Amino acid sequence: MGDQRVDNALTALVEILLPSLDNEDAASLDERRDDALALAKDILDTHPKSSVVPDVNQIADVIKRKLQLNRDRDTEKADRVSNLLPRLLEQPVLNHKWAILSLLNELADVDSVDASSLPLNGHRPRGGSPHDREAGSFNTFSQEQGRPRAFSEKPFSTNGLPQMPTRETHPSRDRGTLGDAGRRNRSRNEPAVTAPDLHEEDESEVMNMTKPTETTLLHDLPFTLQGLSTTYLPFSSRSTLKLPPSLPLPVISLLHTLAEPSLLYRVLSDFVESRDEGLVGQSLRSAIGMELRSYLGLIATLEGEIRRAIATINPDEPRGGIGKAGVTLKRCVVWTREATMGLRLMSLMAEEAKSRKGGQLITMIHSFSSSHGDPFVAAFAERMLMKVTRPFYDMLRQWIYNGELSDPYHEFFVHEPSPHHDGSGPIDPRRAPATSVWEGKYKMEENMIPSIITEEFARKVFLIGKSLNFIRYSCGDSTWVGAYCKDASRELHYGDTATLETSIDKAYKTTMARLIDLMDNKFQLFEHLRALKKYLLLGQGDFIALLMESLASNLDRPAGSQQRHTLTAQLEYAIRGSNAQYDSPEVLRRLDARLLDLSHGETGWDVFTLEYKVDAPVDVVITAWASKEYLVVFNFLWRIKRVEFALGSTWRRCMTGARGVLATIDDSQSKDWKHARCCIAEMIHFVNQLQYYILFEVIEASWDQLQAATTKPGATLDDLIEAHTTYLKAITHKGLLGSARSSLTGSREDSFFTSQLHHILKAMLAYKDVVDGLYSFSVAEFTRRQEKKARLET
Repeated sequence: MGDQRVDNALTALVEILLPSLDNEDAASLDERRDDALALAKDILDTHPKSSVVPDVNQIADVIKRKLQLNRDRDTEKADRVSNLLPRLLEQPVLNHKWAILSLLNELADVDSVDASSLPLNGHRPRGGSPHDREAGSFNTFSQEQGRPRAFSEKPFSTNGLPQMPTRETHPSRDRGTLGDAGRRNRSRNEPAVTAPDLHEEDESEVMNMTKPTETTLLHDLPFTLQGLSTTYLPFSSRSTLKLPPSLPLPVISLLHTLAEPSLLYRVLSDFVESRDEGLVGQSLRSAIGMELRSYLGLIATLEGEIRRAIATINPDEPRGGIGKAGVTLKRCVVWTREATMGLRLMSLMAEEAKSRKGGQLITMIHSFSSSHGDPFVAAFAERMLMKVTRPFYDMLRQWIYNGELSDPYHEFFVHEPSPHHDGSGPIDPRRAPATSVWEGKYKMEENMIPSIITEEFARKVFLIGKSLNFIRYSCGDSTWVGAYCKDASRELHYGDTATLETSIDKAYKTTMARLIDLMDNKFQLFEHLRALKKYLLLGQGDFIALLMESLASNLDRPAGSQQRHTLTAQLEYAIRGSNAQYDSPEVLRRLDARLLDLSHGETGWDVFTLEYKVDAPVDVVITAWASKEYLVVFNFLWRIKRVEFALGSTWRRCMTGARGVLATIDDSQSKDWKHARCCIAEMIHFVNQLQYYILFEVIEASWDQLQAATTKPGATLDDLIEAHTTYLKAITHKGLLGSARSSLTGSREDSFFTSQLHHILKAMLAYKDVVDGLYSFSVAEFTRRQEKKARLET
């Protein structure tokens, strides 16, 4: 189809150019036109490839400059061509615009044509092909220099860029200035210009025949700034640029300055291509890649300026008139100064990024913004932070709105430790087990907190996400978490500090209020705390008195004879017979009686204890450590209550016997009983005062502080845990159970005062047994006297 169109066009052109002559018959006219058509086809078939690279913009610039020169002679034609030229360039149906403009440009240079010299006016020559006759004008080798004409012309001349000569590919000789890595680098970053590939012989020939001028160096400069080797500025290694040794020192100094961005670009290109196991590190590589593309845009602009400047150079002027052209090496240094500073800063960031990740990497980049005095460095770092912090803010968004940790490379300041303890330090027994979602699932690493947020802000963020996760998995309220995420979720990005702080504060208040509401209403945390105070801290007096009275006969027996079902039955009897029966069934079902580990010679009083069972999520506050502390306090108070009960029983017996059996004793026993009653009264007074101190001065006062801490506005679950821990520590310390912890074992060591108190209580029980023995002796003596008196009377 294309060949048919060419034939039709040539036939129509020949018919127009070759009209019939006078007295010429039709056969002669047809023969002449056939010869001209054959000649035209031979010319088209044998015409060599153009030695100029097709460039529409270049040929358009040449025509515009020619119009400017001809405007004084023919203004009307110049204006008309100026208007038609843009319209031609905008036509989408024309595929060979450069060829059309090049033909018009060549025809404009022909002032007159000698018709007699045209082969179209005569018959076709028989002495050879048209290609042989025209070969002199299309020879690819210059007659003067004996080398390819493409290299005899100046680069970026008004005739256009020279086409590279065609060469065969030989593995042993195929060495261009670009290596494989350079070609990949160029393909990835899309450089503004392309470096020519030369044979070693061609390159050496050019180096030996010409010395680099400033014009030549300017021609090579765009390639060098992209890290590509050129004829006069080759890269001998990835970090070395070889400069021509014959240049003067000022030019060497300028090239040294221009070599820095070239080498930095190569280093940064390798860094961008490298892999990084981290989202923030990958984001840094992406940001550096975008900056390198902007740098290549600058090089493209610089290359355009160099091309226009070289096109206007006059060889007759000093230095080729390069100064008047407006582009010199010194001006290139000025134009690339800010770009060099940016490359230098990115190179430093890339070097520091090798040993940092996540928040540490963000802190390093932020230090340039916050603590550097150069406004350019600060603005550049801020621009980098806008891109580098995107993965961090995505992780932050998932954490504060979903309660999920989306951190595959451990870059966030919140991390999920291994479920097994690594033995790096002692486990705090006051905390919940490692399986607890609240205490053991997530930890905060302070060294990973980026400097763009404060430590207090980070703790709020940590608490928000941990609370949402706790609500979802431990409290079973995933529906509320999903609705909250849908309503409150929003995009977070660097620089919008006001919006970020508002979002965090709102999320903090919302999640904390929801969590406290769940713990109070759904899981009845404060109801459980009151039950512990009533039953394990002996706050329910009538229940404790009835329980002790019903268990007294059983607990006096050896520990080995105790039956748990008997103890449980007595516990239920005490509950039904006291005000405890009005408590909620949820509380009463958690109360249970059990026996401690048995030892030889112990009685039921020594192994009996009450137990209050709690489950998740209440066990986050009432931890295993807290349950143990409650058990210790109960056993201590139960011992005091037992002494009070025993002394009370003995006192009642003595007061009853004083009006009966003990009224008739002799004087020797009367003194003993008087002394015994005084001692029993003092012991009862001591025990009552001790109970009053512990129950009212210690437990009640600490309970008021616990209520004040848990009901204050904005209280968090951590505040509840800390307040409850302080509450128990105050009770054990002030309640005469407090003691220092051993620096070697970390366990509690009984204080000397507590040990003395236990010995005093034991002495009271022993004295009670002696008084009971004295009472039995007095009763026996009274019975003996009554029997003797009865015998005498009879």
